[in-house]
Amino acid sequence: MGLKAVVLGAGKGTRMKSDLAKVLHEVAGRPLVSWMLEIVAASGIDETVVVVGRQADDVAAVLPEGVRTALQEKQLGTGHAARVGLEALDPDDDDIVLVLPGDMPLIRHETLEHLVELHRGTGAGATLLSCRPADPTGYGRILRDGADHVLGIVEQRDASDQQLAIREVSTSVYAFAARHLRPALADLSNDNSQGEYYLTDVIAAFVADGLRVEALGADAIEGEGVNSHDQLAAAAAELRRRINRSWMRSGVWMQDPERTYIDADVTLAPGVRLYADVHLEGATAIDADAEVGPSVYVRDCRIGAGARIWYSVLRQADVGIQAEVGPYVSLRPGADLREGSKAGTFVEIKNSVVGKDSKVPHLAYVGDATIGEGSNIGAGTITVNYDGHQKHRTMIGDGVKIGSDTMLVAPVSVGDDAWTAAGSVITKDVSPGALAVARSPQKEVPGYAARRRARAEQEQP
Repeated sequence: MGLKAVVLGAGKGTRMKSDLAKVLHEVAGRPLVSWMLEIVAASGIDETVVVVGRQADDVAAVLPEGVRTALQEKQLGTGHAARVGLEALDPDDDDIVLVLPGDMPLIRHETLEHLVELHRGTGAGATLLSCRPADPTGYGRILRDGADHVLGIVEQRDASDQQLAIREVSTSVYAFAARHLRPALADLSNDNSQGEYYLTDVIAAFVADGLRVEALGADAIEGEGVNSHDQLAAAAAELRRRINRSWMRSGVWMQDPERTYIDADVTLAPGVRLYADVHLEGATAIDADAEVGPSVYVRDCRIGAGARIWYSVLRQADVGIQAEVGPYVSLRPGADLREGSKAGTFVEIKNSVVGKDSKVPHLAYVGDATIGEGSNIGAGTITVNYDGHQKHRTMIGDGVKIGSDTMLVAPVSVGDDAWTAAGSVITKDVSPGALAVARSPQKEVPGYAARRRARAEQEQP
């Protein structure tokens, strides 16, 4: 008896009022459909098909290897979508087929496992997942008889006032016996207010055929789908709470978890300290005893043990052991700060190596450069890396002292232990141990201030 899944991801998501397909909207660094597929995979599913429609190629592009797609060319309802997915899946009669939406990132894989266990244990034709939200608006209501047996599901738009008072709702998550699901989907009618084929109608059909239908209750939060941006934000907030709670239990300190934003694919070592208003995104990895924040944005970066970062923005950068970044630093892609190095106040670095124990303390731009070990880059220094057509590289050796307000016009190199005088424009290579001075001699004009005032008075009307 195999276990297979159909994930419904073809919907337009009209209420999102967005050009992006609903299942591609991200929460905690992953598209909604990716969350669903991770949950499905953790539940022991053998094979999964995602039904796609709007932006089908874009949805297919985010799917993991081994997950297939089935194209629903016309969106004719959830029942039609399930039929398209089932045809692509082609399960054996003895298989169990899970059908679930692509927009429920808060459901836990343990809940799906319990759903399958109940289905197997009772021999039901269908087992559905239900919940009792505080506000059931928008959900299909579960109908039961006097013995509490499930009779069917009525969509809200087709429900009577009495049925709308029912608190138990369907989450649109089902386990079906494949042998019964196939003919039931084929027999669906679209005789309803929307003119669509409802998957929910399968439940009443099963009951009419004498098949057993079971329901498993879940926490209301697990049944919450995403149909609007406010629901997307609510789902993101809950996932952040789960992610943060997990990291704190693993030894990560957070000053204010409610103001700490960590994507699902970020990795943190025990002993990391996160201050308020930290955003960690993408494939970021932070080693033990690093301190990040307050007010730091990091994406796809590696941060070494004991590093200290605050009030800064980092993208695709490496920060070494015991390195210091901030405040107000921008590390752009390719920035590589080695052990004990520093990027200080109002510094921007991109595509450059800052060697061990080297410092770029403040008010500098370092682009397309390699800085050796133990060097110091004075305030106001700029590596002039662009000639209007292409980028060029600056090479700075070990133990170099770059004077304040130095312009290093690339391509240029500064040898080990060399110095540049403040205010210099360096256009030629500097020899090791030398002092390079490239500025105009100071000139003094006596009496200038008085003459300037006199001229201004004559120019007045």
